[in-house]
Amino acid sequence: MGYRFTLDDVAFLRGRYGEKALDVVSGMPLTSASMIADVEHARGRYAPHDAALIETTRCRRRATAKLRDADRWLLTDDALQQATPSVVAAHRAFEIADRFPGAVVHDVTCSIGGEMVELTATDGIGGVIGSDLDRVRVGMAQYNCREIGGDLPSALLLADALTPTSTADVVLADPARRSGGGRVFRLDQLAPPLPDVLMTYADRVVIVKCAPGIDYRALRNRFGFSGEVQVTSLDGGVREACLWSGPGIGERTRATVLRTGTDGAVSGFEISDDEPDDVEHSGPVGRWIIDPDGAVVRAGLVRQYAARHGLHQLDPQIAYLTGDHVPPGERGFEVLEEVSTSEKALRKAVAAYGCGTLEILVRGLDVDPDALRKRLRLKGSRSLSLVLTRIGRKGVGFLCEAGVRAV
Repeated sequence: MGYRFTLDDVAFLRGRYGEKALDVVSGMPLTSASMIADVEHARGRYAPHDAALIETTRCRRRATAKLRDADRWLLTDDALQQATPSVVAAHRAFEIADRFPGAVVHDVTCSIGGEMVELTATDGIGGVIGSDLDRVRVGMAQYNCREIGGDLPSALLLADALTPTSTADVVLADPARRSGGGRVFRLDQLAPPLPDVLMTYADRVVIVKCAPGIDYRALRNRFGFSGEVQVTSLDGGVREACLWSGPGIGERTRATVLRTGTDGAVSGFEISDDEPDDVEHSGPVGRWIIDPDGAVVRAGLVRQYAARHGLHQLDPQIAYLTGDHVPPGERGFEVLEEVSTSEKALRKAVAAYGCGTLEILVRGLDVDPDALRKRLRLKGSRSLSLVLTRIGRKGVGFLCEAGVRAV
């Protein structure tokens, strides 16, 4: 847990003198070697807000890969951990505007305003309301919406998410997944509890961001959820499972894959369970092995993905796919040969290819890639990939050229 900001801290940081102080502190190294000296310097100039300045600067540095214009945010460590990446929030805002044009959106757990920043910047949104129980975060959200989003929300309130305070068309919620004892996993232990959020706003479109590991099948079977489950990944990492429910939203599961280019442009694709899934459940390995994006796997849409791209599964229970081509934008592993999974055979195979760098991918077998790599005693200059899996009950390995991403 990081520094606990006060309302006085927020007022200071939002002021002209606070912004100048942040410019000074942002130039400090704040490393383990320099921290004592940096803290003393900051305390001497900016007490009693020195800790707030240092914490803000450190949070901004950690936020660089997650939030756009990270060096301009007011934020806390806890809020940063739960904040939606800007690319994902922007995609959601665009989707809301596209599906519900002119809608007023109320973020009932707005925190520091990560979602509101993107909503206020999106054409087609009729209005944005934010509310939270944390006065400090509401103060930060107001600043962030103005400084990063370029516009203030229609209203920003101090309110409980389970007490409706608006008649907004769309309600957005991100229940906290941490408590004093650490991370929580049960849906009814979130804050606020997921079933309560869905029940409170049952007459409206409700969008609830959840952890990517949510058991959405249990959600449907146990809690009767009948809306959409959207699993989203960003640059190869699964970020969230988002629940969409309410009038006009049917039951389906979809995967949204987002990727950012070196120029900052966002690309990707979406696939859902209403697409065909008629594929071969098993068959011989083709020229390439493809490991589908984690969002596709987590959403249970491997067969739909295979059908879309003319691939088939190595085994019906394993997510690896194979075929004679790699789908555009996806990473494939060109097969050199099938090998035994015994360490003796693997050691002989990688030595024969002069392998010095080996990426090991595992599905369906109990193998620690790092430990195995050390035991293979790699010597050479060639970079390869090793795919370890099972077909039926048999463990198999495929030695491949280093993985490449198709264009």
